[in-house]
Amino acid sequence: MRIAIAGISHETNTYCREQTQLADFRIARGEKILKFRDTETSTGGALDTCDELGFEAVPIMIAGTQPSGTIARDAYQSMKDEILAGITREAPIDGIFLDLHGAGVVDGIPDLEGDLAISIRRLVGEAVPITASFDLHGNITQDMADALDGVFACHQYPHIDMHLRAREAIELIARMLKENFRPCLHVETVPMLMPTTTTFLGPGKEMLDNILAEEDKHGVIDISWFHGFPYTDIEHVGTHICVTSQGDRSETEELTKKIAEALWQFRENFRPISLSADEAVKQARAAEKLPVVINETSDNCGGGTPGDGTHLLRAMLDARLKNACFGFIVDPETAAQAHEAGVGSSINISLGGKYDDLHGEPLELHVYIKALHDGRLTMQAMAKGSPINYGKMARLQVNDMDIIVASNRSQTFDTEPFLAVGIDVTRLDIIALKSSNHFRAGFSDIAGAIITADPPGLTTHHIEIFERKNARQPLWPIDDLADYSPAA
Repeated sequence: MRIAIAGISHETNTYCREQTQLADFRIARGEKILKFRDTETSTGGALDTCDELGFEAVPIMIAGTQPSGTIARDAYQSMKDEILAGITREAPIDGIFLDLHGAGVVDGIPDLEGDLAISIRRLVGEAVPITASFDLHGNITQDMADALDGVFACHQYPHIDMHLRAREAIELIARMLKENFRPCLHVETVPMLMPTTTTFLGPGKEMLDNILAEEDKHGVIDISWFHGFPYTDIEHVGTHICVTSQGDRSETEELTKKIAEALWQFRENFRPISLSADEAVKQARAAEKLPVVINETSDNCGGGTPGDGTHLLRAMLDARLKNACFGFIVDPETAAQAHEAGVGSSINISLGGKYDDLHGEPLELHVYIKALHDGRLTMQAMAKGSPINYGKMARLQVNDMDIIVASNRSQTFDTEPFLAVGIDVTRLDIIALKSSNHFRAGFSDIAGAIITADPPGLTTHHIEIFERKNARQPLWPIDDLADYSPAA
């Protein structure tokens, strides 16, 4: 059996000022896709499962980039055309696996995944199984689901199970080919704008446990809970439940609506509590169990922010913290300046605050350069085994505090950026970083406490600040008229 492997993965923040161009995407083709084997990624899980089942993986094209602004129309069209041409060239194909995100927005196309899935379905016809794995932060549609035979969003946030969900997607293709059946898929959208909510503990874990219990009880193929991506202005923004079932459509719809109704009734548990940068630092200093991790959720590159915000770092410097480290702030100019000066030098820098005024003003500092690194690392928690390139990195010291500067936009996933410049985080009192929840995969076992700072930024929990022009209905928690009643 020959299984095509393809995908376009992008989390689109439509409030970013620039469009995302083709040159911004990292594109893998052919043999380069096969290098994802043995990594805990969606593509890696699909490839490994194909190998185990004796299927031939046929690599077409995988494209992805950091979350950013609306995708330029010509960029998407180029990638889409390449995928369609590749599938045509490699015919006959027995099945297709798509590595998608769920929150892709193209200029003029609010549902990237739907457009791509429909186009592939039209190309190959109804007889070829097509399944896909997704990030749980997708805003998905019934149109997309109707073009697919299986929808598998990762269950966990941090996304430590991407490879496992891709495995299920490939296994469903195998079942369909062997048993000759066509699954039924139904999507129910709940008018909720969820904050970034971990599934490791608290209400996120409780809701996920309840959903997976329904999956076991009803014997369905899959239940995917899409938290949605609130930092986008499209008509189908919200929170979504998608059920993939071997049962009939009425039963599938009934179950989907039951879970969606339970989610709606549970909504107040997701209302966030936001701390300013100063409040977060104050709580961290008072914590009894160390080390304390402060995550700056509002400047999370994983949601499209610049990563050069200075609000939390300024509060830490003003508090004159000792035995603390900020890891990391994105500032390629400062990183290059440090590399030019060299280890052991002291320099004056203007750090961060270069993207806009929302994320804070630059910090004018005199710093000592303690260590430098090329930024090429391997992820050790989420997406374990995957290479990542932070660009030139520098460890700077000021007022008894360490600051790590990187060049390429990214959130902090694990402890590797600290280790790269000689910092053992277990010896620190306070660790600060930019991330909403993915950092938990690498820091939960280390942290004595985790405190979330939410100063101004493009991924703030204060989602009421974002203008909504295209939403098709009132949305909780920003509109008192928001309501959900499952249609009969």
